[in-house]
Order: sequence, then C-alpha cells, then structure tokens
Amino acid sequence: MNWQRGSQPESFENRIRLCDKQWIQLRPQTNLAVTEAFSLELDWLRSAGLQATRQRLALARLLIGDRRNKHVTAHSLHLLAVEAGEVMSLATVYNTLHTLCSAGLLKEITVDGSRSWFDTRVDDHPHFYWEDTGELADVPEGKLSLMQIPDVPEGTEVSEVDVVIRLRRK
Repeated sequence: MNWQRGSQPESFENRIRLCDKQWIQLRPQTNLAVTEAFSLELDWLRSAGLQATRQRLALARLLIGDRRNKHVTAHSLHLLAVEAGEVMSLATVYNTLHTLCSAGLLKEITVDGSRSWFDTRVDDHPHFYWEDTGELADVPEGKLSLMQIPDVPEGTEVSEVDVVIRLRRK
C-alpha cells in the first residue's frame, strides 16, 4: 500500500493518524486507511473476525502495539488514547473493550462489582490486586497451584478459573 508520512493531509477520508501524532496519507483507491504500521493490530482484529475500524485500530495499537501484556481499565485506556491524539468518547472505549472481550481477544477481570480491568493475556492465570493503589498484575508463573477444582454440577463444564489475590500493605 502506498503512503507517506508528513503534515496533516487535506482530505479526512484518505488519512489515518498514528499514535505518535503523525499522519499517513493514503491513496484514494484504498477502502480502509490501514498501512503496514498497523499490520499487527489488523491481524489481531481479523483473527477474531472483527472489522478494523479507526477506533479499534487505535485502541489495538495501545493494547498490543508494544507486544507486552497489559491490564487496563476503560478510563486508563481512554486517557492513553487522548494522550496519543485520538478523538473518541469513553463510551466508544467501553464498547470496543467489550467487543474485544466477546471476540476472545481480551479477558475482563472484575475484582469487585464497581471496576473491571481488561487483560491482553487471555489464558487462565492468577492476579494480584493491590487494594491501596487499585493496581492489577499477573502472579509470576509457577507461583500458584490449585490442588483440585471441585466437581461441577451435571451438565456443566468449567469455562475458566479466575483467581485474584487481594493485597494490602501492613
């Protein structure tokens, strides 16, 4: 795909803004303003059968662009998006996060009924939750073992196991 970096192009339909506040100018024949810069994010969205909208690509860049696992809240992700120069509402961030969860690309972790985190690591794994700071982090690999999962009622199966270890300073 042909593109060039530079100042803001004249036509909105044929541009996309990168998180570093640079613009990419695309040729008019492209339907979706996507370049090689978004190939990881585009592949991630398409792997779940999702359409790559501007907002989804921008949030995907913030979630997986650095290839590191993250725990974000909708508010923290919205702040990151605004800092990156993206224009989108908090409601759009919430809706996108829930769409990504439904598609299996993110896992929602709820510590209490008032706040959810969204984890880019979707396998079953335990978390530490610091009550004083409100932070969520993965428990180091191999540091927790479950002896046995109890028998489940007939006609059901375990879909996932969530373990959150709540911590507070002494």
